Amino acid sequence: MSMASESDSPNFILVPLMSPGHIIPMIQLAKLVAKRGVHVSIVVTHLDASRFSSTIAASGLPIRLLKVRFPCDEAGLPPGCESADLLPSFTLLPNFLNATKLLQKPVEAVLQRLSPPPTCILSDKNLMWTVQTCDALKIPRLVFDGMSCFTQLVTHHLYTSKIYQTPDPTQLFHVPNFPDKIEFSRSQLPALFNPGPSDDKGHRERVRETELLSYGMVVNTFHELEHRYIDEFRKLGRGRIWCIGPLSLSLSLCNEEDHDDAVSDHDCLKWLDDKKPGSVVYACLGSLSRLSAAQFAELALGLEDSGREFLLVLKENPEMERWISGDGIEERVKGRGFLLRGWAPQMAILGHPAVGAFLTHCGWNSTLEGISAGVPMVTWPIFAEQFMNEKVVVEVHEIGVSVGARRVVHLGEEEEEKVEDMVRREGIREAVERVMDERVEGSERRKRARELGERARRSVKEGGSSYQNITTLIQDITDFIYKN
Repeated sequence: MSMASESDSPNFILVPLMSPGHIIPMIQLAKLVAKRGVHVSIVVTHLDASRFSSTIAASGLPIRLLKVRFPCDEAGLPPGCESADLLPSFTLLPNFLNATKLLQKPVEAVLQRLSPPPTCILSDKNLMWTVQTCDALKIPRLVFDGMSCFTQLVTHHLYTSKIYQTPDPTQLFHVPNFPDKIEFSRSQLPALFNPGPSDDKGHRERVRETELLSYGMVVNTFHELEHRYIDEFRKLGRGRIWCIGPLSLSLSLCNEEDHDDAVSDHDCLKWLDDKKPGSVVYACLGSLSRLSAAQFAELALGLEDSGREFLLVLKENPEMERWISGDGIEERVKGRGFLLRGWAPQMAILGHPAVGAFLTHCGWNSTLEGISAGVPMVTWPIFAEQFMNEKVVVEVHEIGVSVGARRVVHLGEEEEEKVEDMVRREGIREAVERVMDERVEGSERRKRARELGERARRSVKEGGSSYQNITTLIQDITDFIYKN
């Protein structure tokens, strides 16, 4: 869709939470909307501007970055902690959220001077002050939640039924009034139902309340993946819903990232080039997950014991490095295992022919990327809504196998995890063996994963469900402008 003229085009303001898992899909959405001739501006801190300005500039799209100073000092944060992944300890997460609240006045000052003026704000759900900002500007607030409609629907039924309030946190219960027979224990639920010691449950409650005040919700999913849950979620009457994902797939099909030499020349991709098709297990547990050294050892040894080739992403951690050095695993698996320190070009890795499975923490972004690549998954949910995402993969679409994680490990509590709750190398090895197995069960799982990947690709191409929903989103906002 292209607008009638530049002056008729709406101006979308995107306000992401300062964390890679939140800002990256927002930038992907910005690119897709800008491709349709819409003005797009993204509110960023100076750090995020330095992190992401090159990928935005390389797109050649007229996306503006509205830079604001992140108030680290005022919120009691160390200098430079402008993103959740840079916090030295997650005990500082309340300080970080307080800092995001202090952004309201400086952001509003920027928006009041903006030309053309804002016509809507697409806000991360955690930035609740955007409700007041939109009221003052008399424009609609759209929520970008970053979760699936499956999770939204489960959350609604748990919240209204209170069934999760069991004396025993490990007791399993079925989600009432749900299209499928799905069960959880309270210990597997996100902080709204299962807060950790440092969680502010009041914050979660307020997030939910402000979601209900919004004009609608933009969801990074696609109709063919969860049409039953989308339909049921719409029946709740919580505003308009536009399903426009998978966002990362939309851009990869447009060759947005092909120009990036840093990706194509990455050592891990060269290593994969020498491997047989479908032979490698790619293991990555996300940007925020921080395993204890003992839990990382179980992961690494489980991959080693599987006998499969693997590519394992690990974060900078002195204790992990001491264990790696002392155990000698890196030398033992040389040639068969690749330990990748730091950033991983995940979409390029998952799209490589050598990758046959994805061991994932089931963050929604990573889950969608695995689905888009058409690879089966080994699921290891850790925190937030990740146990819900695991259900989509393992039980709804049957394209994954669980390592057997039993409870949420809240951010900042990794070192306090009980020995009996740790995921053991045996469970990791068995899940990898099942996913990579070439007999009937494994072959059928791979076939389902490939077919789901094809449906994802069709959804984002011209004429597909997500492509059409972006058209509808832009038209709905345009209609709102003229009616008001």
